[in-house]
Amino acid sequence: MEVTWQMLLIVCPLVFLASTVDAIGGGGGLISLPAYLLTGLPPAVAAGSNKMSASIGTLIATGRFLKSGRLLVKPALCAAAGALPGAWLGAELLKRADPAVVRVFLIVAIPVMALVLIFKKDAPAQSKPITVARLWGCLALGVGCGFYDGFFGPGTGTLLIMGLTWLIGMDMVTASGSAKLINLASNVSALVSLISGGKVLFSLALPAAAFSLAGGYLGSWLAIRRGAGFIRKIMLAVLAILIVRLAVEWFA
Repeated sequence: MEVTWQMLLIVCPLVFLASTVDAIGGGGGLISLPAYLLTGLPPAVAAGSNKMSASIGTLIATGRFLKSGRLLVKPALCAAAGALPGAWLGAELLKRADPAVVRVFLIVAIPVMALVLIFKKDAPAQSKPITVARLWGCLALGVGCGFYDGFFGPGTGTLLIMGLTWLIGMDMVTASGSAKLINLASNVSALVSLISGGKVLFSLALPAAAFSLAGGYLGSWLAIRRGAGFIRKIMLAVLAILIVRLAVEWFA
């Protein structure tokens, strides 16, 4: 498929915005995936191309959080180990299955998550000690969120941050940083599956990746400087957008 300058004008600015949002509170796919779809790409190719550009933005955000000391490497690696097979299985299912059943579940589950996020007490000011039980929890969280990321995608980073704060006991900023490494693993795993199936338009995804890199840098800088309250607001906005999008798709 030939890439036109109109396609680049649609995708690149929106990918920059998506990468910025994703680095702060997750959910960048709510912006970037529709951008690829607007160019007329088939859904699987749009998903693969989105994974390619998103991986670059997530990589630079991961590096920024690691450098700032707001990424707990050991639990993040445990979760990433689970995300690798989880995302690959999800992407394999994406290539074969109709995601309508998953959307029905999400229309119910995501508003519940939003309400919990609103009314639950704030994440701890400092991360709790990482025990063996919490490391196993990280592994399970990685498998589940990785599968979701490979199959559906949008909102994965937000789900990871929620899981790391509520289940593992991380503070919000550290959870956001640690989620980037896990999300990077799931992105790369799903991307390998989609590339093997010829589902990536490199001539569009690679230019968009440069904008994703810039957005990941800006978003991680904002998250580190603005702190937990700012991240919480972005997460709520992401969940609200995801609820609306799923409802519109379902009723359409």
